[in-house]
Order: sequence, then structure tokens, then C-alpha cells
Amino acid sequence: MAQTRYKQVVDRFAAEITGGRLPPGTRLPTHRQLAADEGLALVTASRVYAELAAMGLVSGETGRGTFVKETAVPRGQGVDQHAVAANMLDLNFNYPSLPGQAELLRNALRQLAAAGDLEALLRYQPHGGRPHERASVARHLARRGLTLPGEQVMLVDGAQHGLATTVMALLQPGDVVAVDALTYPGFKLLAEAHRLELVAVPAGTDGPDPDALAALCQRRRVKALYAMPTMHNPLGWVMSASHRRALVAVARRHGLLVIEDAAYAFLVEKAPPPLAALAPERTVYVSGFSKSVATGLRVGCVAAPPQWVGAIERAIRATTWNTPGVMTAITCGWIDDGTVDRLEAGKRRDARARQQLAAQVLGALQRVSHPASYFVWLPLAEEVRADQVAAALMRERISVSTAEPFATSARVPHAIRLALGSVDFDTLREALEKVAAVIAARTY
Repeated sequence: MAQTRYKQVVDRFAAEITGGRLPPGTRLPTHRQLAADEGLALVTASRVYAELAAMGLVSGETGRGTFVKETAVPRGQGVDQHAVAANMLDLNFNYPSLPGQAELLRNALRQLAAAGDLEALLRYQPHGGRPHERASVARHLARRGLTLPGEQVMLVDGAQHGLATTVMALLQPGDVVAVDALTYPGFKLLAEAHRLELVAVPAGTDGPDPDALAALCQRRRVKALYAMPTMHNPLGWVMSASHRRALVAVARRHGLLVIEDAAYAFLVEKAPPPLAALAPERTVYVSGFSKSVATGLRVGCVAAPPQWVGAIERAIRATTWNTPGVMTAITCGWIDDGTVDRLEAGKRRDARARQQLAAQVLGALQRVSHPASYFVWLPLAEEVRADQVAAALMRERISVSTAEPFATSARVPHAIRLALGSVDFDTLREALEKVAAVIAARTY
């Protein structure tokens, strides 16, 4: 009977929410009040809200209560489910491109067609890439402050594949990984798929707090640290050299594997040394050419200590065997002839111009960003709900992301992330003006 009663309460709330009788933003009764109103045990009332939250209908916020969510916003809006319609303005994903890149590809394909080793690209490649291609990428990494031999560099199908092969090779289900309270959603998906436990580390203005990480390691058996020290996504911080050294000291003291995600590091000129340069014996460095060159290339790299190279190569074999030969040849050719360096310089200028436009249009809105990044984080006022802002912008045919896909802590902040790199300048200005108007209309 109790089970039937509990299900009846869940079904009634669900019907009222989906039918619009409980509109988005409605504060629901406290757990204790719900128990009293419905004649339920307190633990059963909590279970009602837990099931509604699992259905994506409500969200519980520490210190504030339980609220009805905006159900017009797809669950995990934008980052882990990218399905932006053709008539939507995409401020959700970054796929920056510069004028003339299509012509670069045409020329590269012509040159490749005339190359003497074209037939070799039709065959299987070594799992980590051909030696001369690994050497090309190693030279590229050296310009970012990471010097190591080509044998320690493996080619993968983009940075996400690099993270996946690293997790497959070096972590086990149940391992605890320390992460930022707001982190890259793609790593959250990997953790879920591989049954890793992510534990949030509080952060300051330029990265996770080393003292908090050390305290966590004393309480829990932490296996690894996942970090984005150079151009954090979504907050845009760049860790100082001293902050990096402090993190490395904690990692060494507690024997942590460090996974360094450098997907956006190319945007920072004269950045401090990578974590992999400070702790080469325990750091796996993952990057790619999706943002710096083109998302369709799907070429990335993993740089690892010698003792882990074999395990990561086996993970590459288990997933894709090797990167596509044609795409890899084009990418390495562009590294060698300076095209990648020129594209990265152009995109740094482009990102700065877009940040300046965002600062101009968004005006007094609170913003968290880096002056050379392709994204802006907008914390919302206490009375403004992120799901309602995202839904209102969808009605304006603008796609943005809420904080939910990025959050690893129990409390999900009300904020939205804007990706600036996927539309032209005039369209970006128009979209940002609508974002500012929608937020202003809900702020009082």
C-alpha cells in the first residue's frame, strides 16, 4: 500500500509539472512539509523528490529548496546532447573557423594526391601513429613548453578519444578522480561510462585549491587528478606557475596520476609550463587540433611517460586501431609547413575580438572569462533560474548551455555558458544582445 501511495504522489506531481499546472520555478514544499501533507514518512517524501529529479522535472538546491525545472530545455542542454537545429544560433558549442580554411584543405588534398606514399595511407597504421608523424607532433608540443621524444607521443582521434584511451588504459572502475567543481562535460561522460567516482575540489580564481586537494587525499584514496591548467573550460582560468608547482607537489606526495587536458591551451601565449613538463613521470597530456585547426579533422595527441605508452597504445588499438591516415597526414603536413601555427595565431586574435564584443554587448552583467577564450560564463542573480533563461533563449532560436553538464558537486549553480566561436560577428552581436535582454527581463 505504501509503495502504491508513494507512486501516486510521484505521478501526480509529474502530471502537474508536465501539464503546466506547476510552472517552471515553482518552489515545492519542503521534504518535511510534503511528508505531513501526504501522510508519508520523511524518507519516503525524500524519495518522491529524488524520483522527480531523476525524471528531470525538479531540482533540489542546498539552502533554497526544491524547484520545478524548465522542461522545455533538453536535459543536459547543449553540451552532452548536441542537437542544435539548422535555424538555431549556436552559442553552445565552439567550432571556430577562419576565412580561407576550406581552400587550405583543397590545397592539402591536391598535395597529398601527388605524394609518393599515398598508397600507404590506405593500409593500417601503427596504433600510436607513424614515427615521423609522432615526431611532428612532438615538435609542435615543444612550442607549448613540453619537450619529449616522439616515442612518447601517440596520435588519437581528437582530444576526447585521447581522454578515453587514457582512462581505459590507466584507471579502473571505482577509482576516485579529483576534478574541479565545474569541469569539462566530456570527462564526466567518460567517468560515468567507466564507473569512476568524481570528487569535486574547491577552486580559487586560477585553479583547484592545492590544500583542499591534499585534504581530500588524506580522507579518500584518490587515484588521479583531472585538470585544465591552461584555459579552463568553462571558467577560462590560466593557473599561475606557483599554483601549478603546488598542485604537482600534492600529486607527488600522494602518488596521483595527473591527466592534463590542453584542448584550449593554444589560445594562451606565453603560458606557464604544462603540468606534464613539471611532473613528467606522472602526467598524461592530452590535446587535439579540433579547436586550433578544424573540428572535422579528428586528430589529437596523448603524451605520456614511457611506462604508460604501451597501455595507451593498446587502448587505441581496442577503440580505433589507428587514426585515419589521410587526416593525420594533412595535420602533420600543416604542422611542418607552419599552417597550424598561423591558424592558432589567427584564432587567438579572433577569440580576443569576440571577447571584446561580448564585454561591450553584455555590459554590466557579471562575467567570468579569459580575454583570449572562446567562452563566457555568466553567473545569474539569486532570483534568476538558468533553465528558464535557456528555455527563453531557445524560443529566440539561440542555444546555450546551463551549468548542469559542467557541475560535479551536489550544488549546481545558476549560470549559463556562452560559446563565442561558432557564428559570424554580426550574428554573434545579435545573439548576445538577446542574451542580455532575456537575463535583464528576469532580474529584479
